Amino acid sequence: MKILWYNWKDIMHPEAGGAEIYTHEIAKRLVAYGNEVTLFTSTFPGCMKTEYLDGVRIIRAGGRYTVYRYAKKFYRERFSIEKYDVVIDEVNTRPFLTPKYVDGGEKIIALIHQLAREYWFYETFFPINLIGYYILEEYWLRNYIDRPTITVSNSTMDDLRRLGFKNIYIVYNGLNVEPVDRVPEKSDNPTIIYVGRMKRVKKPQDVIEAFKIVKEKIRDVELWMVGDGYLRRKLMDKAKDVKFYGYLDKKAKDELVRKAWILVAPGVREGWGQVVTDANALGTPVVGYNVPGLRDSIKHGYNGLLIEKDNINALAEGIITLIEDNDLRKRLSINAIKWAKKFNWDKSAKKIFEFPIERFTWKKSH
Repeated sequence: MKILWYNWKDIMHPEAGGAEIYTHEIAKRLVAYGNEVTLFTSTFPGCMKTEYLDGVRIIRAGGRYTVYRYAKKFYRERFSIEKYDVVIDEVNTRPFLTPKYVDGGEKIIALIHQLAREYWFYETFFPINLIGYYILEEYWLRNYIDRPTITVSNSTMDDLRRLGFKNIYIVYNGLNVEPVDRVPEKSDNPTIIYVGRMKRVKKPQDVIEAFKIVKEKIRDVELWMVGDGYLRRKLMDKAKDVKFYGYLDKKAKDELVRKAWILVAPGVREGWGQVVTDANALGTPVVGYNVPGLRDSIKHGYNGLLIEKDNINALAEGIITLIEDNDLRKRLSINAIKWAKKFNWDKSAKKIFEFPIERFTWKKSH
């Protein structure tokens, strides 16, 4: 089977995140199963316009906002001639709108990790935020209501159902780390870790504010902030007692997560929360906001704690509870490993490979 996959970023992009990991891990396994996969995506400084990565052909053109125009152009001039069986349109806020121009008989599958919703108010400005939240996102997604749709969590499935989607198929994330068999030795001092981009929608500032409250009660507590982004310098200036590591390679990052007592995930919303499952695999429980995605990857009282959204005092109390209650923390750490072992990319790729086409009425492109 020949698969054409659209995503605005690929795994090599400097801003690649959980969605791009998902794309690459699934795509390379589909290739291993004997399929041909072409990923069309945007360029970035120093990138190759065409390359093969783990058997996946990657073609890059356009930038953050122009990649969508190039996607249509490349389809008309090249991809329609190459004759694909399936087109996967991966939606990251803005979709490629393939139902409007893919017309060679290909079956179109929408892949939607999460809706943007509140993101509009954190990462865009007036009046775009209002237009996006109240009009644009729903207008875009209406093009896919009758298409078979893959998503990664019950939260996103519920969001899509509210918009009228019916043909929804959940394929969970896998693991990006090898799960440990037992809870590893942790750092001597109580340690909180944040791993993610330093941007408003991820709310790293909430971790720092909660840390200040925690430190009033637990003097030797430490906070490690891992990741880069436009907020990092500003946060560093305000939190001199916090260790900022910036971007780390996978080995260094995993080692810190393995040593940490607790990982904190305070994002506005997630598709799933890859950082949660990866931390769990290393024996680290998670305290996170009770928001879409995180409420799927965190089972309250089992592999972590869910906290009322935007309640920094409650976030601090959750952290304090896990630090002071050794038995609870140990139980959650053991459960975290068990939970993480339920997920792997081979299982997820197989589920996509066995995507039940016969369950759906495929709508012809127009």
